[in-house]
Amino acid sequence: MKIALLQINPIVGDLAGNARLIADAAAEAGRQGADLAVTPELALVGYLPRDLLLSAGFVRRSWDALDRLARDVAGQPPVLAGLPEPNPSDEGRPLFNSAVLLRDGHADQRFRKALLPTYDVFDEDRYFEPYRGPQILEIAGRRIGVSICEDVWNDRDFWKRRRYHHDPIEELVRAGAQAIVNLSASPFSVGKHARREEMLSSMARRHRVPVVYANQYGGNDDLVFDGRSCGFNADGAPIARGRSFDADVVVCDLDRGAAIAAPSDIVPESEIWRALVLGTRDYARKCGFTSAVLGLSGGVDSALTAAIAVDALGAGRVLGVLMPSPYSSQGSIDDALAVARNLGIETITLPIEPAMRVMERTLAPAFKDGARDVTEENIQARVRGNLLMALSNKRGALLLTTGNKSEISVGYCTLYGDMSGGLAVIADVPKTMVYRVSRWLNGSKGRAIIPEPTLTKAPSAELRPNQTDQDSLPPYDVLDDVLQRHIEQHQPASEIVAAGFDAAMVRRVLRLVRLAEFKRKQAAPGLKVTDRAFGTGWRMPIAARPNLEEITAESPV
Repeated sequence: MKIALLQINPIVGDLAGNARLIADAAAEAGRQGADLAVTPELALVGYLPRDLLLSAGFVRRSWDALDRLARDVAGQPPVLAGLPEPNPSDEGRPLFNSAVLLRDGHADQRFRKALLPTYDVFDEDRYFEPYRGPQILEIAGRRIGVSICEDVWNDRDFWKRRRYHHDPIEELVRAGAQAIVNLSASPFSVGKHARREEMLSSMARRHRVPVVYANQYGGNDDLVFDGRSCGFNADGAPIARGRSFDADVVVCDLDRGAAIAAPSDIVPESEIWRALVLGTRDYARKCGFTSAVLGLSGGVDSALTAAIAVDALGAGRVLGVLMPSPYSSQGSIDDALAVARNLGIETITLPIEPAMRVMERTLAPAFKDGARDVTEENIQARVRGNLLMALSNKRGALLLTTGNKSEISVGYCTLYGDMSGGLAVIADVPKTMVYRVSRWLNGSKGRAIIPEPTLTKAPSAELRPNQTDQDSLPPYDVLDDVLQRHIEQHQPASEIVAAGFDAAMVRRVLRLVRLAEFKRKQAAPGLKVTDRAFGTGWRMPIAARPNLEEITAESPV
């Protein structure tokens, strides 16, 4: 039996466009002799649809689109297509997260998701009613157990602590399933795919049934999906794998599939680069932008962001803006121009000193009794933000912000200044990883895209004479270690200090993280590439006084 995994890139809400993607992929599955085609989770409406699911009209139109799709794929192998299904009961949530079999020109069997994730970026309990009980599809002489995304993430032998009290896959196998299919929309985070394949392999081996997994690819808002749809035989060996961060139709032969090698494209720097390029390209495309603008400071953050934008949109569609102040070094100006030349992008230079002086004169009466401080530094950042927003408005270009995760964590950024923009490209990339990805990029291209001085000089915002980031922050390797422990591993101050870090420094960093919450709430969407990002999955309060000795970034499940 051959099962085709339709690895497509849906746009949330684009019912007609998504149906075309499914139909085209199903036709390719037919050409490859598939007996069954499987879409990703909620593929017809796109994932995550969020509060579009609260619109009864939207859900109704999705079923109209499903009926048209069923007719369009009538000559192809049967298709399992994902979409929201109204719950006919007068109790519980209004919808099921479902897969519907399209066969012979009409909608046939329905299969419903059992486990509803409500953590990190997921909030499915807000919309969907869980379904309990095995759901078997009999096709091509096989009994196929149908599952949806989270249903495969609760194996008792693989996870030390399970989120749910029952395992839908165990139920399917007990009901006689001879293979498991899974419709998924699993967002990317660095290193996740290796863990995903390990889990699916373990599941297939434990239950002695083949497991096939269809994942979407592409970017939707802050989430990036890496594709890599895959299949495993009953021994747990991988027999098929889709392309990473790209479209594919992956055919899994359950009877004669030969084992293939483990994935070779999971180098962290490469994964992060491809995720950010895809996320930027799709955010721009799906929001209707064809070009981008960003500030070029001569630092590594703006250089890497510019390189990502060029790969995503093309050099001719990216504008780099130099905005030197009296504190900008000639070296930084030269480095900004060098990276622009290396990338082949247009630049303009807008000195900000005249605007700074006007602002200082305007504010002088109000500031007459105060000494110069960070206020004047922030004015510089806000002048730059205004200039960039003006260019974005005039050109209809997407403004990309260039702040990294380390800075955003501790508030080393200025509201309405360097935080101004429509997409925060590297907002989930720690500073140390920014350097790693930049060096990887230079190596992968065989030439210095990002100039070596940019990679070796001390990081600086250059908002006052001889300023460096380490004047007010710990060294980035130390800072990133502390932040990773707190934000991603959920460690409180006491546990981090016990690991050997200076107590005063740890408490200061965690205090800065808490105090910067109001800034993060107003930040542009940032592309998620780590297990814990400051996006839709981050739900910390602003007006709060937690005990830093006890608080973790998230209470453990």
